[in-house]
Amino acid sequence: VQLQAFGGGLVQAGGSLRLSCAASGLTFSSYAMGWFRQAPGKEREFVGAISRSGGYTTYADAVKGRFTVSIDNAKNTVYLQANSLKPEDTAVYYCAVSRAGIQRTERMYNYWGQGTQVTVSS
Repeated sequence: VQLQAFGGGLVQAGGSLRLSCAASGLTFSSYAMGWFRQAPGKEREFVGAISRSGGYTTYADAVKGRFTVSIDNAKNTVYLQANSLKPEDTAVYYCAVSRAGIQRTERMYNYWGQGTQVTVSS
């Protein structure tokens, strides 16, 4: 199983980025997908997740209304559209897959990508 996250970068506050995570080696439609992030000196935290079908999503309060998770099952890819970015969104962003359905808890995820850096300047 391989998850490859990309799309991070440096953006000014108020800007947008779209992160992508391409999955291989698994039956993509059998897994829920999640995004987490880890800022320097902090623990990794939940950002958002989407169900296998794409019909259900859940978000951390800190990003609700600004970030959107979506999937393209034909491309085995999950996306995180991040709008109205703030300096406190600066972190390494990770994608992960869960057999247990849509989850907000890190330990419920089975496989993880390598992370992509997002830096938001003020």
